[in-house]
Amino acid sequence: MSADSWVIIPAHNEAQNIGKVLDKVKKYTSKIVVVDDGSSDSTMDVALSRKVHVLRHIINLGKGATLKTGCDFALSKGAKSIIVLDADGQHDPKEIPSFQKKLSRADIVLGYRKMNDNMPWIFRFGNSFINWTTKLLFGINVKDTQCGFRAFTSLAYKRIRWNSTDYSMESEMIARIGKSKLKYLESPIETIYADTYKGTTVLDGIKIVFNMLIWRLRE
Repeated sequence: MSADSWVIIPAHNEAQNIGKVLDKVKKYTSKIVVVDDGSSDSTMDVALSRKVHVLRHIINLGKGATLKTGCDFALSKGAKSIIVLDADGQHDPKEIPSFQKKLSRADIVLGYRKMNDNMPWIFRFGNSFINWTTKLLFGINVKDTQCGFRAFTSLAYKRIRWNSTDYSMESEMIARIGKSKLKYLESPIETIYADTYKGTTVLDGIKIVFNMLIWRLRE
């Protein structure tokens, strides 16, 4: 992995998972930032015990705000590229080299989860609908608009830097990719669904589609 690449991990109440995730990520880089988004458990303490950079929001601000805090910090430290992944163990850090390799040929690499019986049906339906809406509104045809495992160059980050504070940021990022005409590649990943209620809810999905309509009308 490039010496100028950083990994950003947003975390909220992930004390049970963040340690194992960090142990795996550290096999590929020591430049890791965990942003604790107002956790009420020991997420911050576990992360600090792994001797990585730890930033903390006093209150819960949402995934979009949390990722932006981490990415801004990495850029301030001279990051040339950034990889983001979730703290709950759904994303396998062994995919990091693959993302890094593809990033040498693109501005952004978007992970996509393989649709299988392990993915809760509501997620499959919701993701398919949001994917279709994204193609309709922005002309970008990606396999998984909501996957949080992504990589981008520092220059690309400056072009896609989002305003959304919640899960809408993943769709806003893609909308900005289309607007900025950035080159993107996709990378398949295996995903483990240990908790059916983690991640984007039905209400989140409705908000995401609504926000996409607003972004399109503002262009």
